[in-house]
Amino acid sequence: MADGGEAAASAAPTPPPPEGPGSCAGWAQRLRAGLAGAGGSLWVLAGLGLLYALRAPLRLCENLAAVTAFLNSLTPKFYVALTGTSSLISGLIFIFEWWYFRKYGTSFIEQVSISHLRPLIGGTENKEPSPSGSREADTNRQNLSECKVWRNPLNLFRGAEYRRYTWVTGKEPLTYYDMNLSAQDHQTFFTCDTDSLRPSDTVMQKAWRERNPPARIKAAYQALELNNDCATAYVLLAEEEATTIVDAEKLFKQALKAGETIYRRSQQHQHQSPQHEAQLRRDTNVLVYIKRRLAMCARKLGRIREAVKIMRDLMKEFPPLSMLNIHENLLESLLELQAYADVQAVLAKYDDISLPKSAAICYTAALLKTRTVSDRFSPETASRRGLSTAEINAVEAIHRAVEFNPHVPKYLLEMKSLILPPEHILKRGDSEAVAYAFFHLQHWKRIEGALNLLQCTWEGTFRMIPYPLEKGHLFYPYPSCTETADRELLPTFHHVSVYPKKELPFFIHFTAGLCSSTAMLALLTHQFPELMGVFSKA
Repeated sequence: MADGGEAAASAAPTPPPPEGPGSCAGWAQRLRAGLAGAGGSLWVLAGLGLLYALRAPLRLCENLAAVTAFLNSLTPKFYVALTGTSSLISGLIFIFEWWYFRKYGTSFIEQVSISHLRPLIGGTENKEPSPSGSREADTNRQNLSECKVWRNPLNLFRGAEYRRYTWVTGKEPLTYYDMNLSAQDHQTFFTCDTDSLRPSDTVMQKAWRERNPPARIKAAYQALELNNDCATAYVLLAEEEATTIVDAEKLFKQALKAGETIYRRSQQHQHQSPQHEAQLRRDTNVLVYIKRRLAMCARKLGRIREAVKIMRDLMKEFPPLSMLNIHENLLESLLELQAYADVQAVLAKYDDISLPKSAAICYTAALLKTRTVSDRFSPETASRRGLSTAEINAVEAIHRAVEFNPHVPKYLLEMKSLILPPEHILKRGDSEAVAYAFFHLQHWKRIEGALNLLQCTWEGTFRMIPYPLEKGHLFYPYPSCTETADRELLPTFHHVSVYPKKELPFFIHFTAGLCSSTAMLALLTHQFPELMGVFSKA
């Protein structure tokens, strides 16, 4: 191996010597920069000289005297009209800039300047790649991976929960983008290439693509007329037609009976062809989905131990499907049982550096450490005697959780109102914070002093990471794409939480100042015309 490494090193081209201040290349670069600066100064001097030489033919002195006489002849009404018009125009620009910034998070004037003016002044020059540039590219790739949208493991039922919310409030809790992602998930999980061989599955293929809910429900009934054991048809009816959890559970039990029969049949023929293997994968997805939803029905109906058993059996029977995050359902149910030792055992398995994190994992770990000290914690006592080892561990766990998702504490502390969680979430984003707090707020309230300790310590995280988009402490830098994705996932009536807070662009300050100053000048000119006339002439 060493010989191979030496051979590779000798075969590689010799890198050029570094271009320091004392090298020939460095002197050449400095000389070019000096000549460029000197050239610019020469152009300015040449322009001034040409202007001086042409002062007589251009009659600069006479033109200047004519302009002065014209300005002296202007009345105060002209200045009132001028400043008033300037104030009105700058005010309109300011309002538009403010609206554009609130909607898109950037300045319109700045964006246009960067897009159209930078190429004109040579801002798109090709530059040599640098090590820092490669590091930035790695960070960008990480941000893109962190901005992946995930299926919400605790998503609600459309008919029994989301639609009931719409009936009561008249508001749509799900966005079109969110529902479109769910339609893609259903087509991925519940369809395969061999569906065309079975009429009922062919109908269900069209049903999952259908946008109109009544049309989907009608197609599910058509599939059941063709095949009374069509599991996916029962799934669709349980999700979208059932108006209560009890009705949804009945339909899912019928789906389970049909799904188990189809799954056993697929297992027997899985090795016959690649098409049969694909069909087995589809039938496995259907069976896992049905059992998981049955566990969630049991959890919502108060049969929590039954829900925990179904989830544990699922994780044991189908370990490769850990990407479905069934352990997050299990964590929430165990917290409801107050089985904290079992919660710690699940965390020990899934809170691993090699596995993707989530707000549920990070904040549950913080909750368990907070539980050991929160009932005795007092800010006054802690400031007087210092923090104990257990309190330090709890505070560090809170800081870790807040660094992963800084939006959660405001929902747990009820500084922001909650809404129904979306069907998809963005990890480290506001959508994940809504989904976590919606189900876990009750568990934080149940532990005495937990929210008090969170309130006293969570803001300390931001002092540890003053520049969250550029560097992180325990995780990668906070991704910059969360706001855009969250606005697509969350309904328009929800005020999306943005981190870090964006500073107002320069042009908003500039147009606000311009509008205010010109309005003041218009008012002064109107009130004191003689004084302002003398001032303008001077």
